[in-house]
Amino acid sequence: METDSIEIFGAKEHNLKDFDVTIPKNKLVVFAGVSGSGKSSLVFDTLARESSRQWQDSYPLFLRNKLPHYERPHVDEIKNLPPSIVVDQKALRTNTRSTVGTAMDIAPLIRLLFSRVGQPSAGGSMAYSFNHPAGMCPICTGIGKVYQLIEDKIFDTTKSLNEGAINFSQFSSGWQAYLYKNNPLLDADKKLADFSEEEWQILREGSDEIVKVEFRSNNTGSVDRVDYEGVIPRFYRLYLKRDISKLKKSLQEEVLSLVIQVPCASCEGSGLNPKALASKINGHNIVDYMNLSVSELLPLLEEVDSPLGQSLVAQIKSAIKRMETVGIGYLSLSRKTETLSGGEMQRVKLVRHIGSSLSNVNYVFDEPTAGLHPHDAEKIGQLLLDLRDKHNNILVVEHSRQMLALADEVIELGPLAGREGGRLIFQGSLVELQKADTYTTRALNQPLRLNQDPLAWTEYFAIKDATANNLKQVNTKIPKGILTAVTGVAGSGKSSLIGVEFIENYPDAIIINQKPIGTSIRSTPATYLGIMDEIRKLFAKANNVTPSWFSYNSKGACPICKGTGKIVYDMAFADSVEVVCEECGGHRYNPKALSYRYQNFTIEEILNLTVEEALTVFSSNDKICQSLSVMKEVGLDYLTLGQPTSTLSGGEVQRVKLASKLQESGQIFVLDEPSTGLHSKDVEQLLSLLRRLVNQGNTVVMIEHRLELIAQADWIIDLGPEGGKNGGYILFEGKPRDIISCEESQTGKYLKEILNFS
Repeated sequence: METDSIEIFGAKEHNLKDFDVTIPKNKLVVFAGVSGSGKSSLVFDTLARESSRQWQDSYPLFLRNKLPHYERPHVDEIKNLPPSIVVDQKALRTNTRSTVGTAMDIAPLIRLLFSRVGQPSAGGSMAYSFNHPAGMCPICTGIGKVYQLIEDKIFDTTKSLNEGAINFSQFSSGWQAYLYKNNPLLDADKKLADFSEEEWQILREGSDEIVKVEFRSNNTGSVDRVDYEGVIPRFYRLYLKRDISKLKKSLQEEVLSLVIQVPCASCEGSGLNPKALASKINGHNIVDYMNLSVSELLPLLEEVDSPLGQSLVAQIKSAIKRMETVGIGYLSLSRKTETLSGGEMQRVKLVRHIGSSLSNVNYVFDEPTAGLHPHDAEKIGQLLLDLRDKHNNILVVEHSRQMLALADEVIELGPLAGREGGRLIFQGSLVELQKADTYTTRALNQPLRLNQDPLAWTEYFAIKDATANNLKQVNTKIPKGILTAVTGVAGSGKSSLIGVEFIENYPDAIIINQKPIGTSIRSTPATYLGIMDEIRKLFAKANNVTPSWFSYNSKGACPICKGTGKIVYDMAFADSVEVVCEECGGHRYNPKALSYRYQNFTIEEILNLTVEEALTVFSSNDKICQSLSVMKEVGLDYLTLGQPTSTLSGGEVQRVKLASKLQESGQIFVLDEPSTGLHSKDVEQLLSLLRRLVNQGNTVVMIEHRLELIAQADWIIDLGPEGGKNGGYILFEGKPRDIISCEESQTGKYLKEILNFS
């Protein structure tokens, strides 16, 4: 039996049409096809999931219960399946303390280096950790930020204490209010605006002498004397110097409305205690090491000459050089992982693997060039080739021409999306693909076109002296009423210019980004578009019952799983395990709800319809058809009405958001890499939608890397020349045809190459 190929028989997951496919090993294989064609269903939901499931089956049961639970995919058989490592764009499991340094396991090495070489030593490695009691700042407990009371919000100077001058429920009513209204040194009927400086001091901070406030019990008549405490120290002691999340929700919200978060003055935002901050290597403490970009950190590591630290320095340098190789040398180790883009997150994950000596492994990548400038995508491509040359199988779901050009083999699914996709329509080399007749073939063979007749503009939105992150006092104009592309290599300052400075100056802008529109299984396209209530009403009228029977959040829900279709088992000290509900078989509705019909469909069958199919079923209902029609216009007619929005890709999320705004006019739209996850065929449709918004009198600004979309903009603002410290400058502002003459611009360089300009 041959073992140099992975053989999949009867792939039926999601929309896959029961096909067989053979995937060669030790090759870079790119899976292509339009959005929704079934690429992820084959690569991630079938191949990678089955690999993980079988691998975990080899572990003891108590360990398996601590790991994610994988159900067997819908496939007849898979042969010769190696272990798989998935590198996707999903966020790492992070919290407020998670940084690039912790995510890449470099932070522990640097802590260990300081414990061995730092002078004076603060102690062991954990004495340099803001996550450990030995190293954390005692004031902010390692978070680096503290809550600060906004005094103008808590005091209303137009009122007296008896009139409710303290704008905090706990101090304005009840026994704590008595403390302030009955202080013998304060007049409770005097407006705060008329307080003397001494009275203000007593109210705010307390008195230099001990003041007793008398409390008379209503029940016994006995008198208690309680020490007076100023509003501010009492507020901090009772409500800020404790875990706010443990307060009841209403009180928690009230407290948070009266405060702001500011850097901790004690540790200057580092989260470390004075002992850790005092320890230095060649004049630099651990905060300096963590706050520098990793490219700037490298020279400092070269200067460490202590024999005790040499092996650690070598390990740290190796990891940092890999970061530079994938184009994220501009990141600092202290950068919070929650602030990373999808592309940056994926490269952080990639760096963790490229130093590995593993071989004969499936590396499965989800659009590794997503969110990357062609300049950065080149580096990623070379790394994937290096991984392949270590005798690994590189499986890549991609739309990028650059990645297709590197492929040893291309497998295309389609021909279209959803139920019109899921078929194996091509397998072979790039040369063979260029001679075939698929949507990917047409995209490859279609020359890039520059916008030769860009729209003119006279009015603009100004950005002045922009300094957010790495911006170098940038001044620029965002033209009104046209399509503007903001471009540049990773870390060049695009998001800082538009996502920070522009949005701060023009907060009414409509932001269309890739952030999830619903993380719950109960959130669906039908609920997001607001048509679910109308569908329930139609069912209710047809069956003469109440609409609640057709909600899996109400009467219609399965009584066992409460409408989720799954049962979650608490495994005590292990992670919980999810299994399909045996009562409803995952259908979510109870039998009575499923007995009712509308046009011969049950409510479950309606939710399983695609947008395209639902348009036919609800053709007589204008309200439903209007919402579904815009979904079709944005190319999402393959989604089902009941698909959880938490399963949508970033690109799909953006288009769902766009669908809800297509009728707007006179607005500013800001789109963050709208081509993410889109096939070239879908990019054409996206462009027509952006043009439609412009034609309706809107201003459209997009942060973008996709050359075919950039080339069709009316105006380009290009930042660079590099990322991080070496970025933050505007290299070019003008029409697409002129950027190819800008020698500093990487965007211009790649546009020129693909246009074959000499």
